[in-house]
Amino acid sequence: MDTYLVSVLNGLAMGSLLFAIALGLSLVFGMMDVLNLAHGAVYLVGAYVAVALVTTGTGLVPFVLAVLAAALAGALLGGALAGLTRATPHHLDQALLTLGVALVVAELLTVFFGSDVRSISAPAPLDGGVAILGGTYPVYRLAVIGFGVALAVAVYLLVERSTLGSLIRATVSDRAMVSALGVNTGRVLVGVFAAGAALAAVGGVLAGPILGAQPGLDDKVLLLALVVVVIGGLGSVRGALLGAVLIGQVQALGTSLLPEFASFLIFAAMALVLLLRPAGLLPARTAVHA
Repeated sequence: MDTYLVSVLNGLAMGSLLFAIALGLSLVFGMMDVLNLAHGAVYLVGAYVAVALVTTGTGLVPFVLAVLAAALAGALLGGALAGLTRATPHHLDQALLTLGVALVVAELLTVFFGSDVRSISAPAPLDGGVAILGGTYPVYRLAVIGFGVALAVAVYLLVERSTLGSLIRATVSDRAMVSALGVNTGRVLVGVFAAGAALAAVGGVLAGPILGAQPGLDDKVLLLALVVVVIGGLGSVRGALLGAVLIGQVQALGTSLLPEFASFLIFAAMALVLLLRPAGLLPARTAVHA
């Protein structure tokens, strides 16, 4: 029982990280109709920000500073990507452009930090364990789960219950009408892009003590995020959360019970959802209009 509980908790921790990463990708893809293939590279920027600022035995303050620095770097990259993709309206051009940006960013990170796997320590206050069913479980992973819950509540309230969220949804549904009311819709969409990229970079910092940082990790994370988006439904906060939790559990339990089939199980879950619910489990109520 303790083994299964640990696997479930690991799945929740991984799901929380995937939610932070995939949420921005889902909102940008579902609301702005832009497939941002540089999303994984933005995540990797956050991971290497943690490498640069967080040292072994560090306190909570440097870790928080790394989160803030990564969020700022991600927002700047997201704003730049929003401007670039806005000038290239065709989907194929956008995909190739963001893929090129991802390759450049990944190569620059390799030049600066090398190609070795870099480990990142959890902040000292969260670097212990807590007793669970006679064993111990890392406090940091429990903190990550708590972060995922808090993020889900905050983003849901922002997108679904706030004036800003109503403005974002209205911009997506009828951009021309919102523009006629005097709202700068370009700024709204750039803000969504920047916020999504900032979340990806923050996810890179938070995932650092669990996954570390290394070249190629951006591709793996991007692939998992795309799976989460497809399963949950484009542009849906609730869908991103459900998809992230589902994939986190499939990965954790698959690695624990059937390690040789773990990767297969993730894509099998996606294929099953697509067969039963082609639009995803909880697709957004709004659709993008040109």
